[in-house]
Amino acid sequence: MMNRKEKIPVAAVVGPTASGKSRLAVELALSRNGEVISADSMQIYKGMNIGTAKPTAEEMRGVPHHLIDFAPLSQPFSVADYVSLASDCISEVYARGRLPVIAGGTGLYIRSLLQNIRFTENDKDEALRKDLAEKAEKLGVQTLIDELRSFDPASAQRIHPNNLGRVIRAIEIYRTTGVTMTEQLELSRQMPSPYDACIIGLDFQDRQKLYDRINLRVDRMMQEGLLAEAEEILNRPGAQTAMQAIGYKELLPYFRSECSLDEAVESIKRESRRYAKRQLTWFRRDENIHWIMVDEYTDFDGVIEQAFRMIDRKGWER
Repeated sequence: MMNRKEKIPVAAVVGPTASGKSRLAVELALSRNGEVISADSMQIYKGMNIGTAKPTAEEMRGVPHHLIDFAPLSQPFSVADYVSLASDCISEVYARGRLPVIAGGTGLYIRSLLQNIRFTENDKDEALRKDLAEKAEKLGVQTLIDELRSFDPASAQRIHPNNLGRVIRAIEIYRTTGVTMTEQLELSRQMPSPYDACIIGLDFQDRQKLYDRINLRVDRMMQEGLLAEAEEILNRPGAQTAMQAIGYKELLPYFRSECSLDEAVESIKRESRRYAKRQLTWFRRDENIHWIMVDEYTDFDGVIEQAFRMIDRKGWER
């Protein structure tokens, strides 16, 4: 049983796609009596298995995993929704005397959760979200970005144009509360976090080694049936969600006979590498992350042992 302290101990494993986060999180959970709480904005959706690299039952190795494979594609899901659910998960895992282990590459989810950025029900408007999504489909996402820039230029600059859900969320917050997302974030940061977090980041000294891993992962996804999975998902209600996800949207031109399969696969690899670069840019801004260079070790066991040492230095009782 972990010692009841004022703050809840939480381990977190972050980093770019294909860096080994899921494996390390499972190892930490197995060795420290923990349960894994996912922080991936696409692994929450049912059916998006291969393309999101959702851990299999074999890879989970009996460790309980939370916030994976529970939402239908048609369900809107915001960072506010994630923080609410993940906070409850952490409390429940800790109440069972176990260590919560956060694992994922969605930086905004992790920062909002661990830095105690809070959201209220008053800033949600499902009808508005639907209207904005339809507007983006008809007129393009740039129309929404221009609207956002008119009252919250900082968010318009910060949010990637491909992240339609985040653009819509920023407009929704302002329209429903009169407070911008930027102002809300600043106010939330003034609240202390309820967590004593040890955040472990995975990276590579030689970036090409990470890119090679990404390329191999995409090849493996294709062998495991990504093409069939994508075709099935893109024909389902809520397919717009999948169209935001790398690994699915790049296959749409192939299904429309606008490119070859090889070209589509190369596009997935290219966009995955770009995404990894964006993830690292995000996480590298966080001074609280303790980094492990995966390619400094001859095998992943060395990475695991280093992570154990980082956790042990926190002095948490198990």
